[in-house]
Amino acid sequence: MTNQEIAGIKIPDSQLAKDAADLLREHGNDLLWNHSNRVFLFGAVNGQQAKQNYDLELLYVSALFHDLGLTKKFSSADLRFEVDGANAARSFLQHYQIPDESVRLVWDAIALHTTPGIAEHKESEVALLFSGVGLDVMGDGFEQFPSDLREEIIKAYPRNNFKKEIIPAFYEGFKHKPETTFGNMKEDVIQYFQPEYKNKNFCQCILHSPWNE
Repeated sequence: MTNQEIAGIKIPDSQLAKDAADLLREHGNDLLWNHSNRVFLFGAVNGQQAKQNYDLELLYVSALFHDLGLTKKFSSADLRFEVDGANAARSFLQHYQIPDESVRLVWDAIALHTTPGIAEHKESEVALLFSGVGLDVMGDGFEQFPSDLREEIIKAYPRNNFKKEIIPAFYEGFKHKPETTFGNMKEDVIQYFQPEYKNKNFCQCILHSPWNE
């Protein structure tokens, strides 16, 4: 990937970046590989278009790790998959002695990438990862994104029936811990495959708390 440029964005090619890519290649699949790279490029282009200051390498690592929590290697028994990916990225970056502030940014970007209403108001790397995920998964900002750059990105990292394959991929990643989707749009994924499934209800949590009034 040395000096590769796609849609005007230079793909980071430091040792850290290459090792992060190798990790996703080893433990992910083509679906996650193409998706994660599209997310990075969509986010990077959005940042460039908006003339935002951001760290390209941190955004790249965030994108590569953002769905690693769906893989068997990094999936925990009881944490949200986003937190699993964030924790994996933190351990990875600490191994390279990356500054704590940078590690925190990446952790937040990954942990919050399915949290609308918050992520887009945080630091550039966090907001741009969120925008890249939103565009690739749900088409958020599709019309505003330059069509020629969009096509260039899709050519480099094809969607290949992405709409139909990403929902089962989500489900496989956290079907063993559906309770982690409480208060999270990913509950919709559980109910897509298990229509009868119901997470706890916030109002019932209040009404049935141990308080006597």
